[in-house]
Order: sequence, then C-alpha cells, then structure tokens
Amino acid sequence: MTQSPEFTASPIRFAILGAGRMGLEHGRALVGLPEAQVVAVADPIEEAAQRVARLTRAGRTYSDPLDAIHDPEVQAVIIVTPTRTHAALIEAAANAGKAIFCEKPVAADLAETERVMRIVEERGVPFQIGFQRRFDAGFAQARQRILAGELGTVEQFSATGRDPAPPSLDYLKGSGGIFLDQAIHDLDIARFLVGEVEEVTAIGDAKVDPAIGEIGDADTTTALLKFVGGAQGVVQNSRRAVYGYDVRTEVFGSGGKLVLEATPKTPLLRYGEGVSMDHYHFFMDRFQDAYRAEIAAFVAFLRAGEVPQPGPRDAVESLRLALACTRSLQEGRPVRVAEVQAGEAVPS
Repeated sequence: MTQSPEFTASPIRFAILGAGRMGLEHGRALVGLPEAQVVAVADPIEEAAQRVARLTRAGRTYSDPLDAIHDPEVQAVIIVTPTRTHAALIEAAANAGKAIFCEKPVAADLAETERVMRIVEERGVPFQIGFQRRFDAGFAQARQRILAGELGTVEQFSATGRDPAPPSLDYLKGSGGIFLDQAIHDLDIARFLVGEVEEVTAIGDAKVDPAIGEIGDADTTTALLKFVGGAQGVVQNSRRAVYGYDVRTEVFGSGGKLVLEATPKTPLLRYGEGVSMDHYHFFMDRFQDAYRAEIAAFVAFLRAGEVPQPGPRDAVESLRLALACTRSLQEGRPVRVAEVQAGEAVPS
C-alpha cells in the first residue's frame, strides 16, 4: 500500500473522535509530538469536547464525529467513541481518505469487522488498531528477542490478566463478554509473541459476582491454546484482584524463557516488617507509556509512508481468536479457531 504524499508534511492534522478518558489520553500523546496537530475534536457532550480541545489547542469542536471526518483540514482520525460506533466511523473515514487509528474492537461481529477492514484496504488508507501492549517496552523487547532466536523453539506461553474490580453490569451487557472485552489483549499478545493459534479450550465461571453469570458472561476464565507449530499456551483472566491490576506473561522455549512480571508502580521495595511495595491500580497507570508510544508509532508510520502495525489483519484475527474462546466456553468443547467464520457474533 502506498501512502499519500500529504502524510509526509508536518504536522499531520488530526481529529479526535470521542472525548472521554481515552480521548484525553490520546490527546496528551498528540500534544507531545511536533509532527502532529489536533485541529478538531468531536463528542456529543459539548463540555467533554471542549475539555479535550483546550488540552490539545484544537480550533474546532463538533457534536457529530462525521462532521469532523469530513472537515477538509483533517488528515487523520483517532477513534475512541463507543464500540458500537467504530465500524461506521472507520468506513466513513476510509471513504473520505483519512488515516485511521481506532481503539479495539472494530466490531463484536466478525463479518462486520472483515467487511470494514476490506474497505480500509481497498481505499488504501493507513489503519492501526489499538492493541497498546505491543508498544510496552517489555513486550516489544520480548518480541525482538524471540524473533532473534534467543529462546530457540518456543514451547510454552502463559499470560495472566486480572482487573481490580468488574465494570458495571450495564457495561458488561454490551461488552461482548470477557474474552472480547478483557482477555483479547492477552490473546493478541499470544499472537504477537508466539504466532497464530490453531485450537482453544476455555472454561469459566462467575466467581466474583453471580449477576455476571446471570447475564450470560463469566468473570473468571482459563483458556488453553494450541498454537500453529505445536506450542502450548494458557491465558487466565479475572475481573477481581483485590491488590490491583495484575498483568504477567511468560514465554518458555528450548533456549530459556522471558518473563514480564507485574512490576511495582514505583521502583522501590520497603524492608521493615516484611517487604512491601506499591502496585499499579489499573491499566491506564500500567500502560500509560505504551498508549503514548502507540500514537507516536502511528504518526511515525504515516510520516515514513509505512503500513501501520497492528493493522487490519490483527483486528480480524484477534477477534476471531476471542470468539473461538467464547464459543468454547459456551459449548464446553475444544474449538478450532478456523471454525469461526464470517457471520459469527457474540450473543446479545
């Protein structure tokens, strides 16, 4: 794909679509980049739009994100609106020839995700999906070392992802389930570090809140992964960790292993009556640097005329893997990832 020469000009002019928590975070990232300029912010809540506009010194706000997409000054968009709006906004931006960064997922439906990603590729517009962990320093270096052959043959993978507390039931009812909403980040990292997954077996239960089970979801899950090539994996997730946000990953191979531990928020251990340290409370703390790095990478991809990563294929395949885990949990059997085809959707 050849990028338009306009993206080599500086600064690249952005619109932020969605002025909530992530709109603020990505706005801060863009303000710190001399190669980028926020010229518009869109949100139906005027106060929220104005807050991000003040932060980014954007000259215009819109209540309708489509108006920002069609603003002739805008060259690229950051989509951080509610999930149900992502596909339509991506399609509109692609048809308008705008570069696109979108938080995951494109859609909860695989057919809709594939359809919109085909439009992106046919229009030839740059697209990056928001899997921020790939830009965390530890995960990025782990991938480099694995690709360099330091682990030899990768034989086992494990990942743990636990949030401090579950979101509201109203949020969970529209989230697509734990595998699409939470575990998908661990599943994407499995693909990022080891490769594609051939088969999954998932179990789960509502151990944190019975009401989560009553809406057809789980809050505590374990998924076994069989990778293409034979490596084995396990991904464990929970909606409750009383001590705070807990993300850990290990990749084991014939030549050794790489471990990403849940590091303290402050690099300090206190020794007295035992040993104590502080802890990241939530993902915005733990991955703040990664969120900013992914936006910086997107801008760098545009300036260099390179294809952004992770891109359309990652949006599709990580969703397919999460849907396979969901089906395995619901049907109580191993599921080959290739079984999940267009038309597959999570239950409403």
